[in-house]
Amino acid sequence: MASAELQKVLGLLAERPLGEGNPTLEEMRAGMEASSFPTTEAATVTPVDANGVPGEWVTVPESDPNRRLLYVHGGGYVVGSPVTHRRLCEDIARAGGCSVLNLGYRLAPEHPFPAAVEDAIEGLKFIQSNGPDGEGAADATFVAGDSAGGGLTLATLLTAREQGVDQPKAAIGISSWTDLAITGETLKTRADSDPLITDNAMIKDMASQYLGGADADNPLASPLYADYAGLPPLLLQVGDAEVLLSDTTRVAEKARAAGVDVVEEVWDEMFHVWHQFAPMLPEGQAAVDRIGEFICQHA
Repeated sequence: MASAELQKVLGLLAERPLGEGNPTLEEMRAGMEASSFPTTEAATVTPVDANGVPGEWVTVPESDPNRRLLYVHGGGYVVGSPVTHRRLCEDIARAGGCSVLNLGYRLAPEHPFPAAVEDAIEGLKFIQSNGPDGEGAADATFVAGDSAGGGLTLATLLTAREQGVDQPKAAIGISSWTDLAITGETLKTRADSDPLITDNAMIKDMASQYLGGADADNPLASPLYADYAGLPPLLLQVGDAEVLLSDTTRVAEKARAAGVDVVEEVWDEMFHVWHQFAPMLPEGQAAVDRIGEFICQHA
């Protein structure tokens, strides 16, 4: 039986399901920002130009300026911004004792694939030689992201391998969207349990806007179809109630078969990117704490 905290969050989600009333893209973007949790007074947010890509350093007193994490937000590649994920970046910074570069990569449909990938790899190169205090080599780097950002995290690792860019120590995918061909079985088997993604047509529309005519099985757009050989350790977290559950489980299986060190966590009863509700949901904070442990383990 769901806890009282979970029931409260599910009630909030029921009041504002994505796609209700067919909102415009501008309305979706504004609504996502308006519903975001604010940062605490302990957080410092510093705008930065990351090799031509706008972003912001999110730090807390616990942040090591030389332990750096690139965060690429979710939102189906068409919505979301550093503002929408600023509080989650703060929570991760605190849990992992790291400094987080919250990246404002370009969004579709104005900037379709591969714009987001191009921006993300620049973000990775930036944190390797720049921190919140200015220029300087990092002791350890990480990449993390949720939903579309989880897929973008994997695409960043694949691009780094292609370009000969140093890989991060490890990477984290939260409720990752890895298959823009939309073939996962849990799109059907979890359709009645997912309280957040209630309309598969919306997912297909976001995929179409991002792909802009590119093949849906291009590994940099849909990392499910990639070769994972040589990638760094991965922590992949997903909720058992998510329609995108199989986007994570299939990637975990494929990466593990390629020799990648994979920690796969399927959280009972949890919904899409429940981490964002850490301020009011114990399971959200627990998942963030696991991310912090993973970062510290690989730092």
